[in-house]
Amino acid sequence: MSELEYILQQLINALSVGSLYALVAVGLSIIFSLLRLTNFAHGDMMMIGAFATLFAQLAGMSFLAAVGVGILVSALAGVIIERVAYRPVRGAPDVTMLLTSVALTYILENLGILLFSSSPRNFPLPEWMNHLYRFADGRITFNNINLLTLGVTLLALLFLNWFVRRTRVGLGMRAAAEDLTAAYLVGLDVNRVIVVAFVLASAFAGVAGVLWAAQAGVVEPQMGFTPLLKAFVAAIIGGFGSIPGAIVGGFVLGGLEVLIQSLPGQWGLSSYRDALVFALLIAFLLFRPGGILGVRQEVKL
Repeated sequence: MSELEYILQQLINALSVGSLYALVAVGLSIIFSLLRLTNFAHGDMMMIGAFATLFAQLAGMSFLAAVGVGILVSALAGVIIERVAYRPVRGAPDVTMLLTSVALTYILENLGILLFSSSPRNFPLPEWMNHLYRFADGRITFNNINLLTLGVTLLALLFLNWFVRRTRVGLGMRAAAEDLTAAYLVGLDVNRVIVVAFVLASAFAGVAGVLWAAQAGVVEPQMGFTPLLKAFVAAIIGGFGSIPGAIVGGFVLGGLEVLIQSLPGQWGLSSYRDALVFALLIAFLLFRPGGILGVRQEVKL
């Protein structure tokens, strides 16, 4: 394999991984931009979406229809947790909302274990999704899952950009992100805006959950934990609370992970990939806490 072919293969891998991190990180940033809340239950919306898709397929639905069901169930779950868990403590000290978020993720994960058991379940995919493309005599390969991951992520991000800039509710979200109290005082329906934000963020998590399960081939109640942590790091790298920052951070983190994994074996760094990722997080928090895009106090959608 030539150097160019090797670089192209790793670039494909980085785009596929980075797309997932960006998709999850954007959902985190949507909620943080409005409530200054790190929603650790966001990863469990991935689990809910993946399991809903799985059971919809087992009920006889086509794969695409089942994915639609999974996204809808994730969005509905987001509305429920906002109304039941977060709205009652809105306005409380930040630590109260943070602890609520942590408690909620443990509740959802254990509920998932109770309902579905902790054993991984196979995630069935239509044959066309596993179709493999080979170039340069098989030295460069990717499949439809990689293409779908990148394509769906780009479409979701374009939709979000259109929504927050062209729709009344989206403009309300931007106004609330600037100053939630001022938005309320001028007559904006803050509760509606926050519910829509949870719907969008949870739907994004549902999409990410299906794509993550498609790449892994299995679903399990704790499947959202690792991508949530990685997305959190990506959001910090790009600028926490900034949607463009979340996108940049997701692709940067995906590229970094693939780079570490692809280094020659004598370097011995692949086993410490996660440690290096979190070391990067600490470095950003120490030397550039605003992230790559320089987000500090003012947070915009």
